[in-house]
Amino acid sequence: MNAFRAEGFALPTFPMRKDQRPVAVVIGSGFGGLAAAIRLSVMGYRVEVLEKNEAPGGRACAFGQDGFTFDAGPTIITAPFLLEELWQLCGRRFADDVTLVPMDPYYRVRFHDGSWFDYNGDPEHMRREVARFSPEDLPGYERFMQEAELCKRLGFEGMGAMAFDRLTDLIKVIPDFLRMGAWRSIHARVARHFRSEKLRTVMSFHPLLIGGNPFAVTAAYALINALERTWGVHSALGGTGAIVKGMVGLLQERGVPVRCNTPVTRIRIAQGRAVGVELESGAFVGADLVVSNGDTAWTYRHLVAPEHRRVWTDRKIEGGKYSMGLFVWYFGTSRRWDEVPHHMMVLGPRYKGLLHDIFKRHHLSEDFSLYLHRPSATDPGVAPPGCDTFYALSPVPHLDSGTDWASFGETYRERIAQALESSVLPGLRQHIVTSHIRTPQTFHDRLWSFKGAGFGLEPLLTQSAWFRPHNRSEDIPGLYMVGAGTHPGAGVPGVLMSAKALQSVVPHVHREP
Repeated sequence: MNAFRAEGFALPTFPMRKDQRPVAVVIGSGFGGLAAAIRLSVMGYRVEVLEKNEAPGGRACAFGQDGFTFDAGPTIITAPFLLEELWQLCGRRFADDVTLVPMDPYYRVRFHDGSWFDYNGDPEHMRREVARFSPEDLPGYERFMQEAELCKRLGFEGMGAMAFDRLTDLIKVIPDFLRMGAWRSIHARVARHFRSEKLRTVMSFHPLLIGGNPFAVTAAYALINALERTWGVHSALGGTGAIVKGMVGLLQERGVPVRCNTPVTRIRIAQGRAVGVELESGAFVGADLVVSNGDTAWTYRHLVAPEHRRVWTDRKIEGGKYSMGLFVWYFGTSRRWDEVPHHMMVLGPRYKGLLHDIFKRHHLSEDFSLYLHRPSATDPGVAPPGCDTFYALSPVPHLDSGTDWASFGETYRERIAQALESSVLPGLRQHIVTSHIRTPQTFHDRLWSFKGAGFGLEPLLTQSAWFRPHNRSEDIPGLYMVGAGTHPGAGVPGVLMSAKALQSVVPHVHREP
């Protein structure tokens, strides 16, 4: 099968104009990096984006193979106003460049016994679905959603774009953390309101979408349930890569270059502050400030020399708790499965035990659960006529498991194919016409993700807000962080809000004439 190709980009090289604006270099072109570049450009900085790989997007980079188009990573868009805001800053309309399609259901959660729950934002539909599984849990559902709404207001709206720059920033919001019951896990919060184990799973799985174990991450992440009900779940026609392409277009219009195949190997520190970056080619790019959209653990561990790191020492980085790894199988088929929705969770026989193996034991189990993405359900253009585009994502341990993915990857892929064929995609294997896999090793090698973790540091309470790597580096003046590994965390809304938090801590300058 043909090697994959980056999808939809022909990036011109812009000469950097000779002017007096301060220079900002952004390392990485994921959603967080591109959003940061847009905001910094509007603030008056002369911005340059440096991307390690062959096309922009980071984890959100799209690729094509054998006539099929695949989103490599994020597929779920909620809180679209955060994207619309970026276009508005540039005097443009998001809808002119990207078409979002609302999802219904948001997800189908299919249990191992073949039953399923269709999850969406319609309160009446949700009540019917809850009652179908456990009528006695209806009052608990109402109470849980009230608590989720409180968490959305206090956690997302109140803290999402707030840079926890000083200890006093944390102290100010401790009462809100207490009101959210943030010391509990999200599963513990859900279990207080639901007796049905299936409903406990349906209402608590969301943190897995941002790299967290529902049995360990803070109950404040109930905000995701309310976030989705308020703003919906959407998909972009052309895939998430269409949003990346639109953001790059905004930067091109502003004269901001996005230089691909340009790995940064060192952040140069002089007289105690970041003064630019050194490239794999040996070149040096000077800057007044450096913004890393790379994995924060990787950035500190590999791009900043140890003598400059008082807070984020090697020992602290190694001692962090990291999100799970991801095994992703991208495949195209010669037929369609129109009964399969756009987003489906295909659950295995275990929930808590499987997550314990992944997050605590770092053990690759025989069983697994899957997120099955079928974008051709909404956008037939991502597959040839009469065909389907899929990816199947299996949460797995990060590289501390010791799994040799180079030799075991194809075996694991075949297990997934068998599981899908025996459940939701009958006859699958005889219709596969293109295939590609990515593993935690891919995340380590291609995306420079520490331990091959899919989402950086796990969003535990003790690794959130002020305890997470700060948007303004605690160690190095002139160095800043955006993306999944800093505040507020992973997920498309999170990384976009990290760029808003960045804007509150970088020096302001006059816009260019």
